[in-house]
Amino acid sequence: MVATTFGDTRLPARFWSKVDILSSGCWEWQGAKGRDEYGRFWWQGYTLLAHRVAYETLVGPIPIGLEADHLCQNRSCVYPAHLEPVTRQENTIRGKSDYCPQGHPYSEENTYWYTEANGSAWRSCRTCHRDKELIRYHR
Repeated sequence: MVATTFGDTRLPARFWSKVDILSSGCWEWQGAKGRDEYGRFWWQGYTLLAHRVAYETLVGPIPIGLEADHLCQNRSCVYPAHLEPVTRQENTIRGKSDYCPQGHPYSEENTYWYTEANGSAWRSCRTCHRDKELIRYHR
């Protein structure tokens, strides 16, 4: 368990002024958010993801190749105890449905996994990929 305290002075008051504590225990970001629902915070000359700022300031660096998974499934949560560094593949498996947007199952036989040099990975539906390639071929 991550030992952190709401209002910790390692983060500025302007950070904490944008956070509400929910009954679920989440520290929900009320400031700027992207379309993806992740909070954004201006910190040390950059606009960064608010949950990463909180984790890296209050807990420590997220290792290269890993990303912060929201265990609470609330993308606006910045509570470090609700975050866990995991690979992109693990984060995708935990957070995504078992079906692609067109309804095809993400089974072992129907899933392509792509991995980048930095270790990040994502999945793609083989059926959708095949359908797109057929359309492209017939053009």
